Amino acid sequence: MASSKAKLGVNSETNSLKESNSSGSGPAGEASPNHRIYCLDDLETVATVGTGTFGRVFLVKDKKSRAFYALKQMKIPDVIRLKQEQHVHNEKEVLTEVNHPFLIRLFWTHHDERFLYMLMDYVPGGELFSYLRSRGRFSNATGLFYTSEIVCAIEYLHSKEIVYRDLKPENILLDCEGHIRLTDFGFAKKLSDRTWTLCGTPEYLAPEVIQSKGHGRAVDWWALGILIFEMLAGYPPFFDDNPFGIYQKILMENC
Repeated sequence: MASSKAKLGVNSETNSLKESNSSGSGPAGEASPNHRIYCLDDLETVATVGTGTFGRVFLVKDKKSRAFYALKQMKIPDVIRLKQEQHVHNEKEVLTEVNHPFLIRLFWTHHDERFLYMLMDYVPGGELFSYLRSRGRFSNATGLFYTSEIVCAIEYLHSKEIVYRDLKPENILLDCEGHIRLTDFGFAKKLSDRTWTLCGTPEYLAPEVIQSKGHGRAVDWWALGILIFEMLAGYPPFFDDNPFGIYQKILMENC
């Protein structure tokens, strides 16, 4: 089994990059509610803590407060080339609205001619994925602990009519006390009824997403069921080397 799952994103709801990130057009960008406005010179880069398809994440230190943060830096040409404008916009819009102890926090956004920036919590415990792979599987008690916190986070998002759509161990971080923080909100969306966008990770997709029948917030509960199975068994219930093989198995079990 691969060490990490491939993400699927087909989005027909694109906005211009300039419109999606206009709030960071000034020299200091824009602070999220209840947070101060920063500039890049306020932050000291300590280390690179993650790399992705179109950017990287740095551990940075606020020169004034000495507090640590995660600074997500995305290359604008790559975001446009990979048609990720809407995902970046979604993440910013959702994180600007939410405030919950089990969700990552966004403090500040900014962009210049080359990069987009998002200043967020630094969560030092790493991914739940890493712990699950090193242990093989979790005990019932451990699985129940993480599940209860995930339920709280998902219920909070749904109370704000937000569907998350990317629940998996790689997107669950652990803080210094072992509590969860959901991260990566590129597929999250404000949703009052249904949407037809095909996005997510194949192993976690609900049947109605695969069949393009239109889906609502219930797809997050399907993904949670898959995640609970994986935490307790050590592998997802539907797996194949080919994504289409995964889709077939999901649909066959739910005819």
